[in-house]
Amino acid sequence: MTTTPMSAKVKRYRYLALISHVGLLAWMSIWYLALDTKSDYSIIFIVLFYVLPLLFPLKGVIQGKPYTHAWACFIVLLYFLHAITVMYAEPTYIWHASFELLLASGMFIGCSAFARLRGQELGTSLPKLSKVMEEEKARFENRGN
Repeated sequence: MTTTPMSAKVKRYRYLALISHVGLLAWMSIWYLALDTKSDYSIIFIVLFYVLPLLFPLKGVIQGKPYTHAWACFIVLLYFLHAITVMYAEPTYIWHASFELLLASGMFIGCSAFARLRGQELGTSLPKLSKVMEEEKARFENRGN
């Protein structure tokens, strides 16, 4: 099986995504399981809502799969929104939430850029909409003949 070599730029985005992902997973665990001793949430709730969603794409991100990086962007948006909400609603946790926001932003940028660039390298990226429209138009015009 031949693999397409990864450019240095793509590797940087991959490492940004990977480090931010693992960092966010560790930070959410540390924040809610060790630092927040007066939490109103049960451990089961914390694991289900703050830790488990980050575990779903972890294997694919570690393996460097562009498709997994792409859908991991949807998951990380929950942490982005959580951080902004905590920064607004709980000023006592502004530094905790700021660090979460930094890691979530890094993961989002790394995952989205890696998925796009690596997909282009592998030739699996989505074609531009204008090209798809031209092909469909030509196909339907030829169908009538």
